[in-house]
Amino acid sequence: MILMTRIKLIAPITRMILMTRIKLIAPITRMILMTRIKLIAPITRMILMTRTMPIRLCIVLLLSCLFTASFAQQTITLQFRNTIGNKVLQLGTAHKNCFGEDLVINQLKYYVSNIHLVDGSGKWVLVSNNYYLVDEADSTSKTIVITTWVKQIVAIEFLLGVDSIKNVSGVQTDALDPMRGMFWTWNSGYIMAKLEGVSSAAKVPSNLFSQHVGGFRNGENTARKILLTANQPPLTEARFIVIEANINKWFQSVHNIKIAEHPICHSPGSLAMQIADNYATMFKIVSVN
Repeated sequence: MILMTRIKLIAPITRMILMTRIKLIAPITRMILMTRIKLIAPITRMILMTRTMPIRLCIVLLLSCLFTASFAQQTITLQFRNTIGNKVLQLGTAHKNCFGEDLVINQLKYYVSNIHLVDGSGKWVLVSNNYYLVDEADSTSKTIVITTWVKQIVAIEFLLGVDSIKNVSGVQTDALDPMRGMFWTWNSGYIMAKLEGVSSAAKVPSNLFSQHVGGFRNGENTARKILLTANQPPLTEARFIVIEANINKWFQSVHNIKIAEHPICHSPGSLAMQIADNYATMFKIVSVN
């Protein structure tokens, strides 16, 4: 019927497919084999076996619709919530850490980068290679929006910190702009995480404690991969995921870091590495909507 009615739209498409030897089908077929879409694979074989061009064209259009539906993008919001113990962290407010040391936190910042999702088949998918600076003083910075085709999320992984390549790539912009106060020197690199405040346990002038954790060279790398598994995997059609960072674990986890003993950390080294080991355990998924 299509040939008899000479539909002008289909004729040039048919000629294009004949001239290009079905260039459209080949890449789609390869992607099908890679992603193992069981429903679409038999249709691809039908395309290759069918000799009537109008029917072949219809099958291609059907395949395209199925393929598009399989890889439809969805938006996921990651909301970071900083706490200290079972209380939401509030800057300028009196708290106690796990050692009973009183403290008032005035600044908390950390980098999140290289975000991956793990899907239901165990495949790792990079969804963002951007760099985000989570700043407790800036509520908007605690919300990260990503786009992905992954429908079932088993786990989330991100790097807390800045990878070594960016540390030696010259002047950066946006979240990595040195004006953000998270950069030491071209030799020492970026501060991965920063915690500052006041505590009577800090036996230094004005009782100030200041822990700037950085270092990217071998033996001093304080960037840490954070892998968070879903409490009820897989997360199907998740849209809003709350990730909690418990600052108590900054002080006590793998190592005991008391303010009384270590009020200052301003350079790469063993203390920075110990704090990094601790903050790698701060995070967990607490709710999903």
